[in-house]
Amino acid sequence: MNQVVSRDVWLEARRQLLASEKEATHLRDRVNAERMALPWVKVEKDYVFDTPTGRKSLADLFDGRSQLIVYHFMLGPDWEAGCPGCSFLADHLDGTLVHLNHHDVTLVVVSRAPIDKVEAYKKRMGWNFPWVSSFANDFNYDYHVSFSKEQLAGETVFYNFTPMDSAEGNDELPGLSAFYKDEVGNIFHTYSSYARGPEELIGTLMILDRAPKGRNESSTMNFVRRHDEYEDTAKAHSCH
Repeated sequence: MNQVVSRDVWLEARRQLLASEKEATHLRDRVNAERMALPWVKVEKDYVFDTPTGRKSLADLFDGRSQLIVYHFMLGPDWEAGCPGCSFLADHLDGTLVHLNHHDVTLVVVSRAPIDKVEAYKKRMGWNFPWVSSFANDFNYDYHVSFSKEQLAGETVFYNFTPMDSAEGNDELPGLSAFYKDEVGNIFHTYSSYARGPEELIGTLMILDRAPKGRNESSTMNFVRRHDEYEDTAKAHSCH
C-alpha cells in the first residue's frame, strides 16, 4: 500500500507528477512529428489476399481511401485460436472504424491463417472489423511478422528492425503497418511498429495505468485472456 498523506502533501506530489505527464505528452508530440517525417518506400510487389467476399489486392484493401492501417494479428495456419494478446488489442478496434473511415483511414487486420479459420475465430469473438488472410502470399513474411521453419531453425530472425534470437521467436509475431495510396494508384509503405509498439491502441491498458494498482502484472500482459475465457482459469495462456 502506498503512503497515506494529507491532501496538501498529495497535491504537491500530484503537481510534480503533472510536470512529468506534460513532459511525456510533449515527447509524444515530438515522436509523432518524427513519425510523420519518415521517408516512404514504394511497394513494388503485388499482394492478393483472401477475403470473405473473394480475392482482393493490397490496393483493394484501401476501400476507396488513401490511407491503410494493417494490424498483423497472430493467427497461424495451424493455430486453434488467435493469440490472447492480439485478441485483447482487437477488442478495441471496432469502435474506431467509423472515426478512422471519416478521416480517410481504412483499418484492416491481416493473418496468415486461411480465411475460413479467420472467419470462424472472428465470429467466436464477435468482431466486425475487416479481417483478411495472407495465407496465399508473402505479405506477413515481407513485413517481418511471420517466420518459416527454416528461419526459426537459424540463430536469428529479423524482428522489430533488428536480429532477434530465434529461440525467443514464434512462427507468428505482432505488428502494425501503415500504407499510403496516391491519386494514380502507387502504394507506399510509410510505417511499421512491432513488439510493444502498438500498445497505445489498447485503451484498457491506458485506463489500468491510471488505476490504483496499475496493470498489476508480473510480465507483460500476463493477466490477459481472450474475452470469453476469463471464467476458465484452468486454460493455458499460450498462443496456440
